[in-house]
Amino acid sequence: MSTAALPRDALMPRQPAGMGAGLLLALLAHGLLVAALAFSVRWNTSNPAGVEAELWAAVPQIAAPRAAAPEPVPVPVPPEVKPLPPTPPIPKVEPAPAPVPDAQIAIEKAKRDEAKREQKLREDEKREAALREQAKREQALAKEELDRKKKEDAAKLKKDDDKIAAARTANLNRILGQAGASGGATSTGTAAQSAGPSAGYAGRIKARIQPNIVFADSVTGNPLATVEVRLAPDGTITAKRLVKSSGVKAWDDAVLRAIDKTEVLPRDTDGRVPSSFEIDFRPHD
Repeated sequence: MSTAALPRDALMPRQPAGMGAGLLLALLAHGLLVAALAFSVRWNTSNPAGVEAELWAAVPQIAAPRAAAPEPVPVPVPPEVKPLPPTPPIPKVEPAPAPVPDAQIAIEKAKRDEAKREQKLREDEKREAALREQAKREQALAKEELDRKKKEDAAKLKKDDDKIAAARTANLNRILGQAGASGGATSTGTAAQSAGPSAGYAGRIKARIQPNIVFADSVTGNPLATVEVRLAPDGTITAKRLVKSSGVKAWDDAVLRAIDKTEVLPRDTDGRVPSSFEIDFRPHD
């Protein structure tokens, strides 16, 4: 069966039965109550008369029994009082002077004493500082003096050591020189033999070198060229150096070429060859 065919009222909830009777009974009961109230209350608009009443108690009370008369209390007899002796008059005491001046004096005295103590402390501190500074200066001076003495002693000791070493070296050289000395009886040296060439050795050297000088230029004057020559023990020329130029480069070069060409120089009269010597050359010699 389709729900579309059912009427709309069939789907609504049904109202309970007896609703109208209950409503009528309620209205009737309220109407009776209002009527009873209206007839039972008297509506009097006059002012009521005043009523006076004396209130004794909120509730009934029973009175207490009457109090009996108290028994008489015996009165004590006061003891006999002897009169006090007369009080001597109080002497009049003059007020003591105010101690303010004495206190002020004491305070001032205390301040002066405190100032004196502080001044004495400052003076003592200054004195101690001056003593410490003086002690430092004295220590510094003593240290400087000690250092100076140490340096002087060290320098003196070194000087003495140098003297002793020099004397020892001189004695040793003298002893060694005397062992194989070749000097004359009047010789005052300490070497085994004389180191310098003989008087005619320079002339012999020049005589050996000059034939090898090739110089055809004309020069003004007679300029001097000084040459240092180094020799081997056998007389071979190992090096040469122009010590002093003549001012004429052609002459200086000619002298140096001649030395190279010579190659070997003769020995001295004692058979020795000096290790080095200087020799002078002039164009017109």
